[in-house]
Amino acid sequence: MAEKPLDSKRILVVDDEAVIGEILEFNLANEGYGVDCAHSAEEALKQLSPDHSLILLDIMMSGMSGYKLAELLRQRKNKIPIIFLTAKDTENDMLTGFSVGGDDYISKPFSIKEVLARVKAVLKRSEAPDEKLKTKRIFDNVSIDLELKEFIIDGEKIPLTKTEFELILLLSENQERIFSRTEIIDKIWKETPYITERTVDVHITRLRKKLGDNASIISNRPGFGYRFNPSN
Repeated sequence: MAEKPLDSKRILVVDDEAVIGEILEFNLANEGYGVDCAHSAEEALKQLSPDHSLILLDIMMSGMSGYKLAELLRQRKNKIPIIFLTAKDTENDMLTGFSVGGDDYISKPFSIKEVLARVKAVLKRSEAPDEKLKTKRIFDNVSIDLELKEFIIDGEKIPLTKTEFELILLLSENQERIFSRTEIIDKIWKETPYITERTVDVHITRLRKKLGDNASIISNRPGFGYRFNPSN
């Protein structure tokens, strides 16, 4: 087993299947991570501490579901990164996972190599430094505060996840062009392997839903991609 570095990140694995928990614990520990395991969402709530840097969270468990646990943590303002592990793999399932505060979504059965790569990427993204430029950008009735990381429409703050904010910022900084799904993946998820174009569509769908009557500021040109168009 690899020697654990002094600055090792600690991960909480939450899965009611003991075998899966043991496999994940062994392989994560072998990569140098500290690992704790919980077999239910209720147990995870008791174990979770500020020492944990990430949660690997099964969705379908007896008692409280993974979705409900994630939603509860976000309601409590806990921003710890969450990677969902699930046998459910429809677009609606992905949308639900991201909407309750998930940072990534891995379908079962999964390869350990993929899990380790996703864990590394999500941890790296969560530690990424904030934008150096601290100012407010204004487009018609839309403003983006880079210092406070806030997206505001007609004076109303729209609550966005870190990924959603990065996505709207990318599009707004380049209004003169259309971004293909592949380009968006390269910009937003460049450190995250195994991301598909469907993931981009799911995030755009969720983002537009939050924008409500202003959803049209993100326009889609079929076959080409997405652009920011506040004048719509």
